[in-house]
Amino acid sequence: MLKIIPLGGLGEIGLNMMVVEYGDTGFIIDAGLMFPEDYMLGIDIVIPVMDYIKQSDSHIAGIFLTHAHEDHIGALPYLLREIHIPVYGTAFTLGVVKNKLEEHGFSDVAFVEIIPGKSICLGPFELGFIRVSHSTVDGVGLAVKTPEGMIVHTGDFKIGHGGNDAMTTDVNRFAQCGAEGVLVLMSDSTNVEAEGYTLSDQSVADSLQAVCEASSGRVIVALFASNVARIQQIVDIAKKRGSKLIFSGRSVEMTVGIAKKLGFLSVPEGMEIDVKDVDLYPTNKIVMLTTGSQGEPMSALARIAAGSHRHIKIEKDDTVILSSKMIPGNEKAISNIINSLYKLGANVVYERTSNVHVSGHAYQEELKMMIRLTKPQYFIPIHGEYRHLVHHARLARSMGIPTDRIILAENGQVIAFENKKGRIIGKIPTGRVLVDGKGVGDVGRSVLKERQMLSEDGLVVVTIVFDEETGIIMYGPEIVSRGFVFWTATGHLLDDAQCVILEVIEEVGPDAPHRIDVIRSKIQKALRQYFNFTIKRRPIIVPVIMAL
Repeated sequence: MLKIIPLGGLGEIGLNMMVVEYGDTGFIIDAGLMFPEDYMLGIDIVIPVMDYIKQSDSHIAGIFLTHAHEDHIGALPYLLREIHIPVYGTAFTLGVVKNKLEEHGFSDVAFVEIIPGKSICLGPFELGFIRVSHSTVDGVGLAVKTPEGMIVHTGDFKIGHGGNDAMTTDVNRFAQCGAEGVLVLMSDSTNVEAEGYTLSDQSVADSLQAVCEASSGRVIVALFASNVARIQQIVDIAKKRGSKLIFSGRSVEMTVGIAKKLGFLSVPEGMEIDVKDVDLYPTNKIVMLTTGSQGEPMSALARIAAGSHRHIKIEKDDTVILSSKMIPGNEKAISNIINSLYKLGANVVYERTSNVHVSGHAYQEELKMMIRLTKPQYFIPIHGEYRHLVHHARLARSMGIPTDRIILAENGQVIAFENKKGRIIGKIPTGRVLVDGKGVGDVGRSVLKERQMLSEDGLVVVTIVFDEETGIIMYGPEIVSRGFVFWTATGHLLDDAQCVILEVIEEVGPDAPHRIDVIRSKIQKALRQYFNFTIKRRPIIVPVIMAL
């Protein structure tokens, strides 16, 4: 029996992770993270629950990475702490992954480079790798031959027609799979709501060229560090402009280094300069590439906008280009940076005002083309929120795939194929693990709720010290407020709260069993009621009670 088990990425953007099994052999496709949602206060990243993999580690033969975006590789360090398996990926993907794993302290990981157009055998599986176009280079889809039939997993893709093979989807190979017979197609659903075709990269290059030519000052371009094709476009424009080029930001510098080494990026000799030397050249001869297009508070662009960058100060004729999509949830931070740049006198160009970004995910007509090329018996929409999966399922139905052969699955559901028949046969536990600093999974709903309460209504700490023998108060009650009220503004409120506390202590009496525990509990309840009644706030109450 062939089993496909999505652990993340279905019903959400990010957390992409899937297990494929046949008999006693299995492998993983991707291990992605998701950035925290607004209510996840203090959380750094989110990763999938990996309990099933921990339980099945004896038959997991490796992990295959489709490309080098964080929503496909970001959870890899956490996976490799649980299970020691080889990591398969293309040259560029492995280059990025090696840097990531070194930062996490890994030194003994087995890396296996995969080559588009080639295949490898892994137990009952023969895995082939198909070049796909996306917003980073060296991405692949998978064509997996199994005893039940062929699985095609598109990875993140669009039907791109780039300038070189590393940026072009191999439609011929997908068509060849269709001719051989595809049991099930699993296809990227991210842009299924968009009609037509994705814009061409050349149209973006033309727009960027026009903006740069119109600028009489420095040009600062903020983009996703992994977008090597866009970086090359900027390099080519800077070359035509006769400008010097600055790469600023650790992730951009890392990506550029790997891409140059592997031949995916060409930067003319002598063109690149250090940001410290920016003042040695005329302002109209400087092009800078940096991160911060999503409003990241510590990015170079954020520091430039705040006027706190050590080397770059915005001048009146400077042009700032945000060559990326506004990711939902980041709009406010991005707007703040744009507004700050305008205040400093810059001309700001972004997705809503000019054609300076193109998506890396296929639109409807390209998704239809993928179905026509592969001619699958079964169809499973992947990589998208639930509405995207539903729309993709409807699109597949319009392409002639019968309803009973479209599997609209959710994370954790076990999709089984036996005797060429596919169905959902069960569900395994799955979910999200919150990572906060070095803590993995130690922050749950209760902690998030407390953080939300702290952020909204603050904290009140009550300190009392009793004489252990007599039960008389030796110190306090002292009330300290943080994020709740100013003592000078509403001192009477906290004075009255002290009276509430003293009434509780008197009510409990000196001889009550477990006196301190009872007082602590009653103080929490009484102060919650008092503050809610008097000021309509619900701070967290922390009684610190000791007996000496």
